[in-house]
Amino acid sequence: MYVWEGTDKRGVVMKGEQPAKNANFVRAELRRQGITPKIVKVKPKPLFGSAGKRVTPLDIAIFSRQIATMMKAGVPIVGALEIIGSGNKNPKMQQLVNAIRSDVESGSSLSEAISKHPVQFDELYRNLVRAGESAGVLETVLDTVATYKENLEALKGKIKKALFYPAAVVAVALIVSAILLIFVVPTFEEVFNGFGAELPAFTKMVIALSDFMVAWWWLILFGLVAAGIAIVMAFKRSPAFQHFFDRMILKVPVIGQIMHNSAIARFSRTLAVTFKAGVPLVEALDTVAGATGNTVYEKAVFRIRDDVAVGYPVNMAMKQTNLFPHMVVQMTAIGEEAGALDTMLFKVAEFYEQEVNNAVDSLSSLLEPMIMVFLGVVVGGMVVAMYLPIFKLGAVVG
Repeated sequence: MYVWEGTDKRGVVMKGEQPAKNANFVRAELRRQGITPKIVKVKPKPLFGSAGKRVTPLDIAIFSRQIATMMKAGVPIVGALEIIGSGNKNPKMQQLVNAIRSDVESGSSLSEAISKHPVQFDELYRNLVRAGESAGVLETVLDTVATYKENLEALKGKIKKALFYPAAVVAVALIVSAILLIFVVPTFEEVFNGFGAELPAFTKMVIALSDFMVAWWWLILFGLVAAGIAIVMAFKRSPAFQHFFDRMILKVPVIGQIMHNSAIARFSRTLAVTFKAGVPLVEALDTVAGATGNTVYEKAVFRIRDDVAVGYPVNMAMKQTNLFPHMVVQMTAIGEEAGALDTMLFKVAEFYEQEVNNAVDSLSSLLEPMIMVFLGVVVGGMVVAMYLPIFKLGAVVG
């Protein structure tokens, strides 16, 4: 990216930014536009780099929507990429779009250009773009992909909201409890030692827990951090552990049902989008498996793919997995018979996405009183334990 300064034919000073391979290309482009370049230099990098400005799935969704809109308006793909790249505020996204534009300018197709960036553009995205190019409906496919990505991110946001709120409250409660046990309870213990009286059993239990925390807090902290790192590493590197974790979370009351509905919604929408774009069904199922967000459903989709490959209808293959509700199987069967599988799957996706929305809202309402009770028992219990001896002493004095 180059920054430039120059004057137009009226002598008015103008400034701007221009992506190019070198400064000479920028000068030539400016002269073509009737601007006399005075300064052309590489745009300086930010002092702290572009840390934290990673390319998110939402960035890719917005990129898809922008390029689809411009192509529908008749803007050539290279021009559309140039506009999107120069107007993006995220430096890494800007670099990504400019790299794609350079490849397309060099003669590559859009699918070939984005295939060089598999982290940002997953297999599903690449397959859809390739299918759109083959069928000559690239802008329509990109528009569909943008809608798909937006819906998927909204669904992920709902799931994160459902899981984050209780986890955050429990974490805060544990931190507050640890602070009370390490710093507050020992102060009360010194006061109680001066009483010379027998302490209540509940107070003794809290003091014993406090003594343990004061003596071994560093070991407990180290153990928690080590356990957290071990779980994350195992989840990333061990498919067996990831499958076990995903299977367990599906069995958790309320949360498990939300995860089931989420996986069904993602499966239905992803398969509908790929099938509508013209991707062959077996190939579409192969791509869809990784988009379900759960390894239990991922294995089920691979099984469906294998069954469909040898001639079974999709609905019969889905039924054999024992994961999909009867309504989903029946709607898939109706869609297959009517030759409108993608339409039926879109309806299934919309229904289950709404189910997730309702479940998350209900969960929030259900958790609030439970969290208040949890906080009252944990934090309030320690406060009561500390004041019991004082109440007992007051009764004796009285």
